[in-house]
Amino acid sequence: MERHSGPLPDDLETLKGIIMAQQGEIVRLSASARAYDALVQSLRIRIARLQKQKFGASSEKIERETEQLELLLEDVEIAIAAADPSPESEGGDRGDAVVFPQRRRGRPRVSDATPRERIVLDPGEACSACGGPLRLVGEDVTEILEFIAAKLKVVETARLKKSCRHCETMVQPEAPSRPVPRGMAGPGLLAHILVSKFDDHIPLYRQNEIFARQGVEIPRSTLIDWCGQAVAVLRPLTDMIRQEVVGADLLHADDTPIQVLDPRLRHAGKPRGVKEGRIWTYLRDPRPWGGSDPPAVAYWFSPDRKGINPQTHLAQFRGILQADAYAGFRDLYKPDATGTVRVREAACWAHLRRAFHDVWKGSGSTIAREALEQIGELYDIERQITGHPASYRLAIRQEKSRPRVAAFHAWCEAQLARIPGKGELAKAIRYALNRWTAFTLFVEDGRVAIDNNPAERAIRPVCVGRKNYLFAGSDAGGDNIADAMTLIESAKLSGLNPHDYLADVLARINEHKINRLHELLPWNWKPVTDLHKHAA
Repeated sequence: MERHSGPLPDDLETLKGIIMAQQGEIVRLSASARAYDALVQSLRIRIARLQKQKFGASSEKIERETEQLELLLEDVEIAIAAADPSPESEGGDRGDAVVFPQRRRGRPRVSDATPRERIVLDPGEACSACGGPLRLVGEDVTEILEFIAAKLKVVETARLKKSCRHCETMVQPEAPSRPVPRGMAGPGLLAHILVSKFDDHIPLYRQNEIFARQGVEIPRSTLIDWCGQAVAVLRPLTDMIRQEVVGADLLHADDTPIQVLDPRLRHAGKPRGVKEGRIWTYLRDPRPWGGSDPPAVAYWFSPDRKGINPQTHLAQFRGILQADAYAGFRDLYKPDATGTVRVREAACWAHLRRAFHDVWKGSGSTIAREALEQIGELYDIERQITGHPASYRLAIRQEKSRPRVAAFHAWCEAQLARIPGKGELAKAIRYALNRWTAFTLFVEDGRVAIDNNPAERAIRPVCVGRKNYLFAGSDAGGDNIADAMTLIESAKLSGLNPHDYLADVLARINEHKINRLHELLPWNWKPVTDLHKHAA
């Protein structure tokens, strides 16, 4: 809004002109604000619809469109914030100020460990009006959140040489170990590089630019070496996490594609020289049913999607596996030579719900809509029992879910006899009926989830990362991605700051006793406060 600066004129007509011009500006800004608000609402609705449709062959396209709309929504809301002169604190009389669309503002949550600096503004000891002495009656405290830019520093370690005056023996302290042999990177820097690449999804060439702004030119080739060497140093811990995960008796599993450079394909005549590898995730998370084991997640890379990959990963697994209907898992569910079934299948109701949702959105089928309503009733029950002990979950499911599941089964069989056998709706119904034992396992075991969404959330960081670094440079690069993410995501599941965890572990692991390596696992980790070890 145009503001009049300086003293107001005494001429009445001039004052009226100023007032009318400002009123016109108010009307224009109010109309713009309403237009912004309408656009924001329409974008939110559009995003919600796209997120519900995100399944099937077109999921990648829908995902990209969703992200573009989210960016547009963010830009519009920033524009509204820039035009809104109101302070963050609510309340107060704003008079005739322009009424902007109401925005939700969240106060930043600051942890108790965040450093604080106190600045005291003292009016002095004497009154400025009469010169009398002042006494303290209270204080008004306000807070601002400030950012201190990250800094790199060079830590010099001087090992003094001394000789004995009597026997001339030379004495010198041993050189402290380094995370990376003969490497210049300290544990904090290596942790920062790993977390930036595999958790914040910042490619190394961008990290090179960031370091350059801080006055240190680290070649990308050096960053690559440090990254790979740090992953190799941590690999014993990665292997232990994987052993712990597959040693559980209940797992969620999922996989997602990742592009991998393969020069052999270029030599074979394929211009891109890129193949499709796979990242597999296996999640142990007993928190929804109050289990005692700590949550953990293991990732593996494979150059293809053959069934031998998950069968190898889960060769020692015994228990319940919750996953999609991927054919590569089927051999796991078969009895062994003694007739024992070592892996039981738990199906995902979210996948089934999406299949009916696609039919309903595409054709408006009332049958598909009825299926969605019945499945929705099961999810209503699940929301009420999440976080409760397995025995309580089982009791509620037996009382409330089991009758609804049985009714849904009878309904599916009745509908299948009435509809065309080759349509998408019949395909969705057969998908449920053909795997009914797997779909109903959750009403028999209070630990089993109704869907495989926990694994889909665990695989999400890979999907975000591949949009930034686009592809792995080799099969070994794919292995490094899986190794790093196993440590980082498991640390996050344990409520740790992955940077602090990795920095401490990298500083200690080379000197840590091999038979006590389990002490460095995320759920057992206790930080060391010896700053010298961090600087070594």
